[in-house]
Amino acid sequence: MNLGPNVTHLKQGDRDVFLIGTAHISKKSVEEVRETIEAVQPDRVCVELCDTRYQAMNDVDRWRKLDIFQVIRQKKVLFLLSSLALSSYQRRMGEKLGVEPGAELKEAIRCCEAQSAELVLVDRDIRATLKRTWGNLSFWNKVKVLGGLFGGAFSDEELSEETLEQMKEKDQLSEMMNEFARVMPQVKTPLIDERDQYLISAINDAPGQRVVAVVGAGHVEGMLKHKDEKFDRAKLSEIPPPSRALSWIKWLIVALILGAFAIGVSRQSGESIEQMIWDWVLPNSIMAGLLALVAGAKPLSVLVATIASPITSLNPMLGAGMVVGLLEAWLRKPTVADAEALPRDVSTLGGVYRNAFSRVLLVAFLTNVGSSLGAYVALPLVLRTAFG
Repeated sequence: MNLGPNVTHLKQGDRDVFLIGTAHISKKSVEEVRETIEAVQPDRVCVELCDTRYQAMNDVDRWRKLDIFQVIRQKKVLFLLSSLALSSYQRRMGEKLGVEPGAELKEAIRCCEAQSAELVLVDRDIRATLKRTWGNLSFWNKVKVLGGLFGGAFSDEELSEETLEQMKEKDQLSEMMNEFARVMPQVKTPLIDERDQYLISAINDAPGQRVVAVVGAGHVEGMLKHKDEKFDRAKLSEIPPPSRALSWIKWLIVALILGAFAIGVSRQSGESIEQMIWDWVLPNSIMAGLLALVAGAKPLSVLVATIASPITSLNPMLGAGMVVGLLEAWLRKPTVADAEALPRDVSTLGGVYRNAFSRVLLVAFLTNVGSSLGAYVALPLVLRTAFG
């Protein structure tokens, strides 16, 4: 059988598995998927999708169903922004190469139906992957990752089909993954390593004697390394509880601030108390208001950011970004058309500011960043005044 260069044949007793490593925006990957399935005539086709992504792929109305108020209240602004940035990058690269992102997965599904084979979704639920990934990151690392994603989304770097095919070569992928692990190991473990284990485990457990599996080329090496191992996929899908240490740090900051004010009161020094109020209020208000302004918030939202930040910083359960984001959403009233245009508009910085939906997300996110920065700046100032 004449198989493509990115197809790995695994012999498992009397069972044959043909693993295709693809690039999600490559025409050649689409052709290789089609040619492999037609040549192998499998009884099962496994694809790197979970049920959530599969449903989204087939739901043309998914963007119009987005509720901006629910996104903010459920604290999913970072999740949505990162997802939009990643999809924007893939969309922009796909447009340059004339192929829709994920086209090879859609081709696998189409060929599967044409061959009357059974489709098997073998990826971990995207929500579990995102939550395990974000749960591994500190707030500032989340900002760095998001900044990197948007940097890629707005980059003018050209990416040719030839470059894509070179990226699928095993030696280059190994080098890329090793560099990824060095720069951001907290992301690589849940995003790549755990999914390598999940994918190969699900493929090994898929029924059928002749199986074609379509996965991203970046997963192939890790999957082959674990091809003879057993994994508990339920455990790999567990959502980690929020970090207690982070929660304690937030409450510790509140305790330190309140304790500092208590010391000021005990000293019966009106000047000290007044100075501590200014030490706390000014950095919080200035930083939150400034970043809300940078995000292009409405004047009323900027005003509320300056007022709310010193208060919400003393309540770890409520962020200034949530308060200001909800207000901005009420003022801008994003429409269904704005939601539907999100994938296209977020591909440029101007589009992010022009689209009412993404503008609200940006206002909520940057206000939170400003409020956090303000609190970190204000804390040592307040303590210096209290104990100075």
